[in-house]
Amino acid sequence: MLGQNENGVKKRMESRVMLNKVMMVLFFLATTVGLIFLGLLFYRVLTQGIGYLSWDYITSFPAPYPDKAGIWAGLIGSIMLMAIVAVFSVIIGVSTAIYLEKYASKNKFTDFIRINIQNLAGVPSIVFGLLGLTFFVYMFQFGYTLMAGGLTMALLVLPVIVVAAQEALRSVPSEIEQASYGMGASKWQTIARVTLPAAIPGILTGTIIALSRAIGETAPLIIVGAATAIYTLPDSVLAKYTVMPIQIYNWTGRPQEEWQFVAGAGIIVLLAILLLMNSIAVLIRNKFSRRL
Repeated sequence: MLGQNENGVKKRMESRVMLNKVMMVLFFLATTVGLIFLGLLFYRVLTQGIGYLSWDYITSFPAPYPDKAGIWAGLIGSIMLMAIVAVFSVIIGVSTAIYLEKYASKNKFTDFIRINIQNLAGVPSIVFGLLGLTFFVYMFQFGYTLMAGGLTMALLVLPVIVVAAQEALRSVPSEIEQASYGMGASKWQTIARVTLPAAIPGILTGTIIALSRAIGETAPLIIVGAATAIYTLPDSVLAKYTVMPIQIYNWTGRPQEEWQFVAGAGIIVLLAILLLMNSIAVLIRNKFSRRL
């Protein structure tokens, strides 16, 4: 009887080991397929756009001819737009997270707010574009300007930043907060001098992810009136503007093959900016982590 039990256990262990190996191979194949397609896509973009990528391309305005076209207006427009988005979304998002985590009482109403903030993070971006058109373009009469676009994109990324900031605040050990209270610090002093510095790496990570999403969005900005091409730079937040994704989208829609190469160069610039943003986020996060 004991021998039969041992044989049964041995067979079950062998089947589990075999199943583990099969699943590992399947996961490896799935990862490999994804990386292959990603590599092919990246290779196609590089081969199409690298020939048009130059300093003149980066510093030139849109033009009716592919060899004269550049992405300068879209690049500066994207940078100015992200500055507006960062100011409004980070201040409001982190403040909201602090209130929900540290001040708001735990009841059904606050639970309802938390759940709906998480749900808003998955709402299609075009819905935020319609909200921006209704409120910022028409109700507040900003018109089709940089300010309307920035506030619309701030709405888009706000739920992501709130959720990321909440998770970062929850990850701070309660022991260090209790130690601060034990030394006579008030609640706000504890939040400002203990909790927030400890949560900054997580908040920065969530913020960069949110801004990376915003810098690549097209649909909301089309709805709130971003131009497909302009020949001057915005001189204020109430000026007309364009952004890189819209310029790239405009180029890809043209029938001549040369415009696909121009669009490929624009995609390379956009990818470089995304990599730079994430690299800066990692450096800042590591710097604060060493301080802590």
